[in-house]
Amino acid sequence: MERVRIFGAAGCGSSTLGWALARRLACQHLDSDDIYWLPTTPPFQRRRTTPERLHLLLEATKSSCKRVLSGSVAGWGDALIPSFDLVVFLYVPTKIRLARLQSRQRARFGTALDPEGQMYGQHQAFLRWAAGYDPGLSGGRTLWADATWLGYLPCPVMCLIGEWGTAEQIDRVLSFWDAHANQPEGNRLSAWKITANIMDSVA
Repeated sequence: MERVRIFGAAGCGSSTLGWALARRLACQHLDSDDIYWLPTTPPFQRRRTTPERLHLLLEATKSSCKRVLSGSVAGWGDALIPSFDLVVFLYVPTKIRLARLQSRQRARFGTALDPEGQMYGQHQAFLRWAAGYDPGLSGGRTLWADATWLGYLPCPVMCLIGEWGTAEQIDRVLSFWDAHANQPEGNRLSAWKITANIMDSVA
């Protein structure tokens, strides 16, 4: 297990798990947000173009054959699909994700998120976008779109559903890899089955 991809909806904890797993495996950690967004003040204002993102991503992965990539690269980063050994999809219920995002954004940006603050409008729009993931109201980033993408992958796919401590998440990922490293492609789950399993688990 040398090339791992971890992703899910905003607030699922992919960056936290990605960093911790990379440390456990003693390998490089990359986060897609660092590549997707141009550095601005306030942040997350301007996207890099797709060719720029792909170039940066491919250049970053050249420096190490062992890496953990966290965050979404579906569509623009699909050139890396053949290199993935394992993809981990994190699913956390919307209410929990939004609470995490509120707390994280407040810690980062403080009073800029207040109604009279510089980032208030951006923050509210971001929360509405994040809340639209499950019902399919957030544009291209939806549960169904991600599940569909998972269904096409040639590598083992792990769906880690619910809240878990980071240490337990790592243990579960490593155990899954031990059991499924040689899983044949015919055993992969369809997008419908992935989505159904998630909905059943959180019902």
